[in-house]
Amino acid sequence: PPAVPFDPTCELCPGNERAGGTSNPDYQGTYVFTNDYPALRPPSDDEVPPEPDPAGTGLLRRAAAHGTCRVICFGPDHGRGLVDMTHVEVRSVVDTWAAQDAELGARWRWVQIFENRGTAMGASNPHPHGQVWACDALPDEAAVEDTHQREHFARSGSSLLLDYLRTELVAGERIVLNEEDWVVVVPFWAMWPFETLLLPRRPVSRLADLDPAQRDGLAHVLGRLLAGYDALFAHPFPFSMGWHGAPGPHPAPTPPTPPMPSDRRPETVWQLHAHFYPPLLRSPTIRKHVVGYEMFAEVQRDLTPEDAAIRLRTVMSASWDSVVTLPPTAATALPGSPLHLRPS
Repeated sequence: PPAVPFDPTCELCPGNERAGGTSNPDYQGTYVFTNDYPALRPPSDDEVPPEPDPAGTGLLRRAAAHGTCRVICFGPDHGRGLVDMTHVEVRSVVDTWAAQDAELGARWRWVQIFENRGTAMGASNPHPHGQVWACDALPDEAAVEDTHQREHFARSGSSLLLDYLRTELVAGERIVLNEEDWVVVVPFWAMWPFETLLLPRRPVSRLADLDPAQRDGLAHVLGRLLAGYDALFAHPFPFSMGWHGAPGPHPAPTPPTPPMPSDRRPETVWQLHAHFYPPLLRSPTIRKHVVGYEMFAEVQRDLTPEDAAIRLRTVMSASWDSVVTLPPTAATALPGSPLHLRPS
């Protein structure tokens, strides 16, 4: 459907009523609220802890999970997502991510900030938004990353992901964007055809620790990456994106001290990074399905990470003005069709 700035039926638009009767304020920038149907809740005083092993065999373990779930509306415009927003607006979203990470990370073990874009990735509302879930336990994916980063740091005294980034920068063949503060790479182990990994070039363990230059750089690289994704098939590209940073809790320093510049921080166990998992394979209507052998044995690559990186680099030009300028990989666009692309 055509993009509109306001939808009177949308529960995320300013002033509209949400589930349960709560009305949104007339917000003008980013807007954060507690999910009306949260999957995680803080512990209550009258809560009865579950039996750890109801069968008494030692094979089954059960424990309560607590936390909080929030929604982050990127802006008031129903039809303008991160790829369409100005640098200042995207920087505001970055600052909101960092503020949520700082606030929730002071109490909870894990803070998961993510966005599902498009119905293909389960987005139930087209209003541009993301979510943040915070919980008191380390989830499975985070626990695996924590284990491997700790093992590598114990062996080498350096960050696993920064060592990996140095390896990729030397090879060059899987690099998509290489900017002053950020690098986008199709990871060597990528499962999805056009999966990417977004990494800071210098040591930083979590979103809350990003300095002003890194935040500006992140706003810029997000615009380029998302515009490139949309240009690949001349179609709004669905994806799930999520940030992984150092597990908490992270008590706020007393008295507060200004953050150390990133170029003077030592390498630590955890390096901040974001995963982008897009499902499309060869066109806007042909997607990768993880079924059959891939579900029961192991994932197979439909194209190499090097090929994916070349195709993404091809569409990462500074601006796009018409179908004529689109590369061959975007040949699915029809002459005269509108393009959902953000000029730099």
